[in-house]
Amino acid sequence: MAIDFSTSWVETLNQHGKAQKPCYFIIDFTGENGHVFSEKENSDVIFDFSEKSKKNLRPLEIYPKPIDEKKFFKAYKIVQNALQRGDSYLANLTFSTPLEINYSLKEIFETSRAKYKILFKDKWVCFSPETFISTRENKIFTFPMKGTINAEIPQAKEKLIRNLKELAEHFTIVDLLRNDLNLISKEVKVNKFRYLEEIKTQKGSIYQASSEIEGKLPQNWQNQMGEMLQKLLPAGSISGAPKPKTLEIIHSAETHQRGFYTGIAGHFDGKNLNTAVMIRFIEKIDGQFFYKSGGGITAQSIAKEEYQEIQDKIYIPR
Repeated sequence: MAIDFSTSWVETLNQHGKAQKPCYFIIDFTGENGHVFSEKENSDVIFDFSEKSKKNLRPLEIYPKPIDEKKFFKAYKIVQNALQRGDSYLANLTFSTPLEINYSLKEIFETSRAKYKILFKDKWVCFSPETFISTRENKIFTFPMKGTINAEIPQAKEKLIRNLKELAEHFTIVDLLRNDLNLISKEVKVNKFRYLEEIKTQKGSIYQASSEIEGKLPQNWQNQMGEMLQKLLPAGSISGAPKPKTLEIIHSAETHQRGFYTGIAGHFDGKNLNTAVMIRFIEKIDGQFFYKSGGGITAQSIAKEEYQEIQDKIYIPR
């Protein structure tokens, strides 16, 4: 796909919106860097939002090297201290885990199954289940995803729904994203609260909790499409609340650069937007693979459980 570096991604997306010109795009976590692509095919950068996948090439072998517990607890303590001071109600803490895998990035892209898949050259691949925002007939929708449990656990659905820590986290993120939508739309409402979806992985199935929030956009919102997205970034579900202060906390605690991990990717078809939060992310650096994963931390969090969640989220949906 041809990359447009002529102007900032905000201005470029505004231009595509005004011209009703279809495009794909990626924007990093901070919103500082973004690329806009034409729909012309190119083997270096590939988007697939069809939820389709090729048959498995061969048995998948993936061996993560769990992050050092001391490293985790040091970062966790920074976040937890901020939460106890009341500087934040929810902070999403992420890590980069080295792993060995017998697939190339392109093979992972081809055989994984997810709502949103992006292959960026031979640098990283994303296979995300999480919608950021989508539009339909001048309405905007967002689907915050918070809360995960192994589906093989007895009464897994009930345990996730009744988990008070997960409930508090979900309430916080729904409130945050409802406020975010109020920045760009009117008549914002929660259509569905905390419904469960099943995701199949190479390690078995998991349940994830999501909600659906809706707002009404102004006429010709496409003319300011780039500015609209800029106001919503970084995505609330992978930063925290309140967003500005929580971003400071994340920056002080995390030991890796997120880059495009937890940024957004999207497609504009000339009329509507369909975008994803770029979670479930494998990056290749100097020949070494790294799986980036994280989780929401609240004042009620238990450190060992959060450490385990980082490991549990290292999977490839198939």
